[in-house]
Amino acid sequence: MSGNPLQDGLRLEPTPGPTTLVIFGATGDLTRRKLLPALYNLSRGQRLPARFSVIGVAREDQGDDRFRDAFRKSLAEFAGIKGADPVADSLAARLYFTGGDFSDRALFERLASKLAEIDGGGVLFYLAIPPTAYQSVIEQLGATGLSKGKSADQWRRIIVEKPFGTDLSTAQELNRIVHKHFDEEQVFRIDHYLGKETVQNLLVFRFGNGMFEPIWNRRYIDHVQITAAETVGVERRAAYYETAGALRDMVQNHLMQLLALVAMEPPIAFSAESVRDRKLDALLAAQPLITDGEGTPNVVRAQYGPGWVAGHEVPAYRGDVGVSPTSTTETYVALRMHLDSWRWAGVPFYLRTGKRMPKRTTEIAIQLRRPPLEIFKRVTPTPVAPNLLIVNVQPDEGISVRFEAKLPGTRMQLAPVMMNFRYGAAFGGPVPEAYETLLLDAMLGDPTLFARHDFVETSWSLITPVHEKWRTEQVSDLPFYEAGEWGPPEADALIARDNRRWRTL
Repeated sequence: MSGNPLQDGLRLEPTPGPTTLVIFGATGDLTRRKLLPALYNLSRGQRLPARFSVIGVAREDQGDDRFRDAFRKSLAEFAGIKGADPVADSLAARLYFTGGDFSDRALFERLASKLAEIDGGGVLFYLAIPPTAYQSVIEQLGATGLSKGKSADQWRRIIVEKPFGTDLSTAQELNRIVHKHFDEEQVFRIDHYLGKETVQNLLVFRFGNGMFEPIWNRRYIDHVQITAAETVGVERRAAYYETAGALRDMVQNHLMQLLALVAMEPPIAFSAESVRDRKLDALLAAQPLITDGEGTPNVVRAQYGPGWVAGHEVPAYRGDVGVSPTSTTETYVALRMHLDSWRWAGVPFYLRTGKRMPKRTTEIAIQLRRPPLEIFKRVTPTPVAPNLLIVNVQPDEGISVRFEAKLPGTRMQLAPVMMNFRYGAAFGGPVPEAYETLLLDAMLGDPTLFARHDFVETSWSLITPVHEKWRTEQVSDLPFYEAGEWGPPEADALIARDNRRWRTL
């Protein structure tokens, strides 16, 4: 018997029809670090269509050959592919480049001619460009007729990167501009967190197993903590981060998506609209973070000062290149949220995210209530630890369960133990990068893992009042935390008011 039967099975997975991917911002960091390596991995896994091409678009016109050289350098740096490689050679031959100003109609006319020359079926536009350039590109795509396909096989779709707006009004205006030229089913608002294996597995974990969904409610769950911690500072993104901050950069999109996946009701089917409807319902149930006449007792913001991370001394945020020495931009934010729903009434959701944390990790920790009767309190000196379900989103993707067990020996002694599931160990192979999954889904026309316009606007409706309140507050007493620590004391006080504490990571 020849061949690998597991690989034979993969051929049954859906493959897109003929596709041309047009990347606006083809010389940018996102393209170099993520998109080009993702395309290589998809090609190596035989997931790209046989007729597949890439057209890079940027302001500077560097030509096909330089774009192909940049592709090989990207693979060498971020995919470990050096020297001759038949997959890379084949893909490089299908890379093209068109340069020009994004507001110049002539650029889009040249792009239309190139697409007609390739005649590659469907076209997927990817906006890997600053948000300030979105409107120009979208308007030009509409004006030149590139936003509309001529048949089912010659579809047109567009991927829009975050941030999708900077507040509720700008998100609504961007949706208006997009919908002027693209129907909603053509629009794929990308959040790379949704492409991560563990985030996708959360749906299977909840709704594909009979043992978890019955306890997924206020009767059994005490509270939920969602943490997204980074060890890095702002790196080369100071110009963007100074206008964004942690609340816009992480909470409005990534953490709200994770919250919705944890809190959503079961969909009637695993279809894009059903899943996204239930996610929207969860977010619509969220209580306002602030109410009229009060401050922000449910939100804590802070900024990192100098300190040590991973054994290296690092400067304060205000000392980073490109950051104002009087900046009040938050690099850390913690929130307490409640949902007005039958399932979650009375169960707090605590969200926190920050830069210059002690370790890089994103996790969802679901703490269950303690047993109603502590029958072991006479034989163990410490209280029984509550059960804990941990979804590790990154970097070690997997799921862990903490439960109590008897220590070996003649006496009745209890100790918490962990049962761990890790993707790499369980399935014996590398976990696909999020951009591989999301690019493929967009080519297939599956929007399940992408944000819908109403979800984006609902998320902003929760976050925008906080920003508006912050603008009216005095920030001379902005809390600070030492780089390499888990945040300011004010964040500890936020959760301590409920007689709880942050999980030690």
